[in-house]
Amino acid sequence: MIIGLTGSIASGKSTVANLLKDRGYPVVDADEIARLVVEPGSPVLKEIETVFGREVIREDGSMDRAVMGQLIFGDDKKREQLNNMIHPAIRKELIAQKEAHLAAGAKTVILDIPLLFENKLHDYVEKILVVSVTPEVQKERLMSRNQLSEQEADSRIASQLPMEFKEQGADAVIDNNGKLVETERQVEDVLLNWQV
Repeated sequence: MIIGLTGSIASGKSTVANLLKDRGYPVVDADEIARLVVEPGSPVLKEIETVFGREVIREDGSMDRAVMGQLIFGDDKKREQLNNMIHPAIRKELIAQKEAHLAAGAKTVILDIPLLFENKLHDYVEKILVVSVTPEVQKERLMSRNQLSEQEADSRIASQLPMEFKEQGADAVIDNNGKLVETERQVEDVLLNWQV
């Protein structure tokens, strides 16, 4: 079974991904792949530099995520431009890693895709598991984790689909507002229910 794990920024999706890894499930991380495809010298990063300019590249040749974030959050056109460069490369690597796990004998593979709904990747998975939190908890965690102002946090949250939309498209929802032990119990329940 191919399970799509998703949520919104600061919902605790990585926590759930780690719980699944701890239980022996292979997890293909789209965020990790997104970093891989823009490594210094990569064709994707060269294209980004051409379109967005030298200011998005650090001294060491890596992409300056903070500068890029300021450019694209709140600017739909620029964000779409960046996504059109990065996403085809991410999808190709996502599929390659999934196939490698299946070829190695894995019966269940988790595809950790933060923007599963935004990028309409439903066809890549058989079941969708959404990690959800209230808007208040989400904003508080995001501001604390990334040292963002309230306005910056609101802007990043607004760049993704509302949590309710993701919950409606889910086969199961993990409520991650509480303690880790509660999240863990919900993960166990889902795995048991899906018989994976």
